[in-house]
Amino acid sequence: MHRVVALVRPVQSTFELGCAAEVFGTLRAGVPQHYEFEVCTETPGPVPTSAGYAMSVPRGLSALASADTVLIPGWTPVEAPLSARVRRALLRAHARGARLVTICSGVFALARTGLLDGRSATTHWARAAQLRREFPQVRVEPDALYVDHGDVATSAGAGAGIDLCLHLVRRDHGAAHAALVARHMVLPPHRDGGQAQYAPPPPSPDGLDGLLEWAGARLGTPLSVDDLAAHLGVSPRTLARRFADQLGTSPGAWLLSRRVAEARTLLEETDLPVESIAARVGLTSAVNLRRRFRARTGTTPGAYRRAFRVS
Repeated sequence: MHRVVALVRPVQSTFELGCAAEVFGTLRAGVPQHYEFEVCTETPGPVPTSAGYAMSVPRGLSALASADTVLIPGWTPVEAPLSARVRRALLRAHARGARLVTICSGVFALARTGLLDGRSATTHWARAAQLRREFPQVRVEPDALYVDHGDVATSAGAGAGIDLCLHLVRRDHGAAHAALVARHMVLPPHRDGGQAQYAPPPPSPDGLDGLLEWAGARLGTPLSVDDLAAHLGVSPRTLARRFADQLGTSPGAWLLSRRVAEARTLLEETDLPVESIAARVGLTSAVNLRRRFRARTGTTPGAYRRAFRVS
């Protein structure tokens, strides 16, 4: 039996912990049980939870000494430091071959061990910038649902914790067993796309002497970078410099992101066919829209509409 031990702390998110418990710790008729699941904490006793009740956790950090997988189901507040005892326990578990796994904000705890230095990792899209800022030595992948290096693995927002746990089951015991577990949980065994389809489109900032508002109102026209520069009465090189200084991107990249953002809105709020949406946002054809949309969101316009259409 593969032993999974979740390390919890006050105030513990019940959902992130529940994701792990559902996949690794729930007995199901007709499903072979390959995992033992246990919970531990630095100071055994009652641990407050985000749901307003305390849970009793009798096991301390010694439980990590025999874990095959150590799972950190969230870490709030994310600024909370690792105690020396917790850091030592995590590093010892990793050194003897245990797999270290995080869900959502749990990556902040793992990053503080140094085990993610020089590696890629992910977290909830709303925390990705903070993770990159606080741990510049970690290569943050804000669009990934999960990142698995074998010995360490991280997941995006809370629901992506289930994606990662099912992925680990698939890696440990094959696709058929993971699909069986997912079927009992009434979930797809694998989710297409990445986090970008769930993160809201970034707001269009004000600035550049009204250029962004002017361009945003004309997305359905064949705008080019030269057109943007001409509207401001500057050269394309000067325009590129101003975009880089004020927005941290290029005029062409900004224009494409605005077109894809508008396409997302139309997919959510209208029944327009993809061809019409492509024309309205200036991407000219359904083929071009599908290509650009997948590159930006990791999914197709059709799949996005099915998931997010506002009835």
